Amino acid sequence: MAYETIVVELVDHTTLIKLNRPDALNALNEQLLSELCDALQAAQKNSKTRCIVITGSEKAFAAGADIKMMSTKSFVDAYMEDMFTEASDTIARIRKPIIAAVSGYALGGGCELAMMCDFIICSDTAKFGQPEINLGVSPGLGGTQRLARFVGKSKAMDMNLTGRFMDAEEAERCGLVSRVVPSKKLMTETMAAASKIAEKSLITSTAVKEMVHRSFETTLKEGLLFERRLFHALFATEDQKEGMNAFIEKREAQFRDK
Repeated sequence: MAYETIVVELVDHTTLIKLNRPDALNALNEQLLSELCDALQAAQKNSKTRCIVITGSEKAFAAGADIKMMSTKSFVDAYMEDMFTEASDTIARIRKPIIAAVSGYALGGGCELAMMCDFIICSDTAKFGQPEINLGVSPGLGGTQRLARFVGKSKAMDMNLTGRFMDAEEAERCGLVSRVVPSKKLMTETMAAASKIAEKSLITSTAVKEMVHRSFETTLKEGLLFERRLFHALFATEDQKEGMNAFIEKREAQFRDK
């Protein structure tokens, strides 16, 4: 499929998806979200893809959802279209690991898209925010729910009620991002992390992703049971035997996803 709002490239075993609406600071409109979901689903089905990276430009990961797209909608329009639900659900169904590489602005829908990824690596120029309250609306892609789980109630309330931005240092300090790197090294560091993930057993990385996500959906007791059962199940794989034998034999494991 030929895309107009994103650029997709397979680099070794990583599918790199770059948001590409420079005139709108990569604002998320219906076309971009549709193309992004299509690219993610294609990456999920592509046996060569073992990790996915989503990024934007140096100036903006994504500066929010497209205001022009939403400004004329009524409640009936938004409700009956179930705006953003299909895209959100599609992204959540991707089982392969997804890294967000964030530089510049990640605001509103951009911040929410980054949080939908499995972890965020950002540049020292990154700024995160949920400023929807300035438009008379609330977040609609997880900005009140995921943000509160990542940074706690107080900071989530602060950002959602005042619309203030969080810089990279604060984002790392409160757990929104996994690491901060110099702007010029963002993609090098992110692709290195993706390459490291791609070296692992895809069966195991998929299971680990499911385990961590389950921690946000259930009690500690049920989450621990889910983790343990998947841990037990991994002993039925060839990759478990290869990984442990490679460790004992002091060599690099050669995983085959079996």
